[in-house]
Formats: sequence, structure tokens, C-alpha cells
Amino acid sequence: MEYLSFELPIKELMDQYQTCSLVGEESGVDVKLACSQIEDKILEKKKEIYENLTPWQRVQLSRHPDRPYTLDYINGMADKGSFLELHGDRNFADDPAMIGGLITLDGQKVMVIGTQKGRTTKERQHRRFGMPNPEGYRKALRLMKLAEKFNIPVVTLVDTPGAYPGLEAEERGQGEAIARNIFEMVQLKTPIFTYIIGEGASGGALGIGVGNKVYMLENTWYTVIAPESCSSILWRNWDHKEDAANALNLTPQDALREKFIDGIIEEPLGGAHYDPETTYLNLKNSILQNIKAFSKFTGQELETQRQDKFIAMGQFKG
Repeated sequence: MEYLSFELPIKELMDQYQTCSLVGEESGVDVKLACSQIEDKILEKKKEIYENLTPWQRVQLSRHPDRPYTLDYINGMADKGSFLELHGDRNFADDPAMIGGLITLDGQKVMVIGTQKGRTTKERQHRRFGMPNPEGYRKALRLMKLAEKFNIPVVTLVDTPGAYPGLEAEERGQGEAIARNIFEMVQLKTPIFTYIIGEGASGGALGIGVGNKVYMLENTWYTVIAPESCSSILWRNWDHKEDAANALNLTPQDALREKFIDGIIEEPLGGAHYDPETTYLNLKNSILQNIKAFSKFTGQELETQRQDKFIAMGQFKG
């Protein structure tokens, strides 16, 4: 387990617990009481830290290197052996930063699409840290259209610091690809359910984020720009990223209050990486509940509901 800077007090207690257990094993002395007391302290410290996270600390937690990524959620939720990954945009190339395919959840067929980061340095470079190229968004749209054709619900999992900003991406129409996805998604006649599972930044997130229902996991963020980028624009450096995080209203609680999302998916104490299986189950249950709730809607009703949802966001002055 890796620890972030604000988690170091927990690490110290965990080290004490491991030492206590090791002493008991090597010496044969009964140290159960001492170890139990340390366990209680660990739980208290976790509650103290994780129930009082600042916006910037929540951003850090969303980027935790042990946190589950899209493929982890797919493999953790899907019926065994049901994931059929589909590749390519039928125009330029396949984009490893955007993955998608068919799965079944308790027998229910679902088209799942999401941004995928990497674990190793080589994989991170291969997947560009979860930043899709235009062909990634075009692949996502192709799969959504396929799902619409066969009346299959669409689930999108968002975990991206933004769309890839490289020259080649701009040359191939990055902005147009994202805009096209938004335009087509608001008209799709099959249900779409979006879940922010990590980072949800800018148009890179919105390119697969127009859903009938939008949710955020408890330790994620969702806003128009990353705190570091905001700081670099306003202050010409990253030193004010914490101030930017505070000002951007990027936490799940902020988004729910402003009605940008429809709910918050609970995570285990400390984050999804402490107990991934529980997080997978929470997400799966939410998906299945939404599929059941929206199964009675016609294609036109799904389209209208989705459009009304996003039109109602924000305030306009004449």
C-alpha cells in the first residue's frame, strides 16, 4: 500500500501494528490486546482524516496509484468471462486510452465504455495517462451507436485528467470529436449512465459524460479544469493548486448541491483501493437499479429526459 502525504499518520500506526504482530509471532508472547488497541487507533485516525478531507486532498485520493481503474471495475463487476472488448473507430486507429465493449451484469447485457490509465510506466505511456485522442471519442461513439441499434444500455466510466492535448490530436479534430459526442449523446435513444470513478476533467470527461443519470464515487472530482492547470493560468505556476481546488467546487458534494450529478456512490473508508470488491458491488448495484428504473422509458422519452437534465443546469440572464 502506498500512502499520500496526509495519510502518513495512518502509515505510522500500520507500521506499529505490523511490528506488534511480528513481535508476537517471534517471541510467542500474547500481544493481542496491544495489537487490538493499535487497530482501534488506526480506525480512529482513518475516520479523522477521511471524514475531513480538503478538496485538494480528495483530488490526490482520486489519483492514488492503487485506486481501481476502468478495467478493474469491468472485471470486478461483469459476469465471469463476459467482457468482449471492441476496438477501433473505423476511421483512423484504436485508442488504448479509451476502452469499451459488451459485458453482462447478472445476465443483463451492457455496453461499457471508459477511459483507462496504466499501472506501470510503460502502460501509462501507452495509454497516455487516460487522455484519449479523437479516435478514442469516435470509438466510444461507434459503440454507443451499436448499443442503440440493439437497445442495450450504455455505461460510461470517467477517469481522465482531460483529452490528450498533443499536436496530432488537434490535427485530427480533438475538439470536433468531443463536440460530436456531446451532440450525439443527447439524442441517443438508449439509456446512458455515467460514473466518475476518478478524475473528471474538462471536455475530456464530458465527451463520454452526457448521461440520463450521472454519479460520482465518493473520492473523485469533476470540473472544467484540473487544479494545477487553473493555477498555472491564474498565477503562472502550480503553487496555488490548493486554492484553485477550493475555488472550483470540484467535490462530489459540490456537484450534487449544484445538481450537476444525481448521486454519490459510497466508497470504503479510506478510498476504493482499501476494499475494491465492495466498491465494485456498490457500482454494480447502482447500474442495475438504474437500468431497471429506466427500462420503462421509450427512446424518445430517454432522449427528452437527458436533454432536459442538461438544459436545466446553470442560470441564464437575458
